[in-house]
Amino acid sequence: IVMDEETCMVDLTRYFLDFLKDESCGKCAPCREGVKRMHQIVDLVCQGKATSEDLVLLEELAGVVKGASLCGLGQTAPNPVMSTLKYFREEYDAHIDEKKCPAGVCKDLIEFLIIEEKCNGCRACALRCPQKAITGEKKQLHLIDKAKCNKCGICHETCKFGAVKIY
Repeated sequence: IVMDEETCMVDLTRYFLDFLKDESCGKCAPCREGVKRMHQIVDLVCQGKATSEDLVLLEELAGVVKGASLCGLGQTAPNPVMSTLKYFREEYDAHIDEKKCPAGVCKDLIEFLIIEEKCNGCRACALRCPQKAITGEKKQLHLIDKAKCNKCGICHETCKFGAVKIY
């Protein structure tokens, strides 16, 4: 699989684990419970609620699931966890230590801001916002109400002037 810098490897791992936890036949506890628990931990990382100790547990759990599972699904289910921890550890650390998603994907760890110098008040973002979280008069600076924003990203995609940034 080929990824770019706009792919959050932690979120990608969560995606694979979400699929795998539903595919487990349930016959053996390491796969049935282990994959479910790995998914919970990775989900906490994506939410910015995990700790460094959770990563230690995740790594240990991946080894146990890989070694103790009875079938190929359980034996290979930890691969996304193990490979992303090995090659993209800094992304996990950023989620945990800085409460930031470097790829700008994990909704709990991002926010959208309008850059004053780039906003020309065209209202395109405000008109497309499903939450009506963007206010501002035509040809004036617009603002995003963080309490209303659901972080859908439509404003970022809509702005032709690059005024809406993900932080």
